[in-house]
Amino acid sequence: MKNTDEFRKALEHKKLPLLVLDQKWHRLFAIHGKTDEIRNAETELNNLLVRQGKLNSDLKDYKKVKNQLMDEIVQNMEGSDGNASDKEKVRDKDKRMIDELNERIDAAEAELLELPQKMKQVNENLMILSMEYFYAKIKINTQESKEIEEWINQVRIDLKKNIIKKQNRDINNREIYAYLHDICGPQVLDLFDVEMEASDKES
Repeated sequence: MKNTDEFRKALEHKKLPLLVLDQKWHRLFAIHGKTDEIRNAETELNNLLVRQGKLNSDLKDYKKVKNQLMDEIVQNMEGSDGNASDKEKVRDKDKRMIDELNERIDAAEAELLELPQKMKQVNENLMILSMEYFYAKIKINTQESKEIEEWINQVRIDLKKNIIKKQNRDINNREIYAYLHDICGPQVLDLFDVEMEASDKES
């Protein structure tokens, strides 16, 4: 059995596709299904993909809200109507929200920078688990294929034997009919046929 280090070494400098998005990879498990280890790694990678999508979506929303707040601050500063104290309160509130949004944006961007490496590690681990599974499955498939081939070859031999047996029986029947026809004539042979048909129906 190949070990994990050998598989890991074989993957060095290889650009792997994200296996959970690769339909060819999924089809390789069509007959026997995935092991629990493979399913767990697959779930982990899917969760990272979902997290990446959510962070990108959140980041887009944060930036949109931040731009709206900044526009409000500018409009509030330029406007001459309204109480100065109220404007100051609104401006302070908007600034606090912007500071909070900046923290969320920084955190989301930092996590997004880390995610590709995490996904790469989980994807490589999933590939190693898959390679271990495939290696074992190839050995089993090869053995089963050999057994099936032996069965097929035996069936072919038996078929040939039975074809020869059938041909011999048919030849023997023709010889019997020919002999009886020559000795007894067609009328007696017709009676023999009737007798044979009656016997076949009874059996």
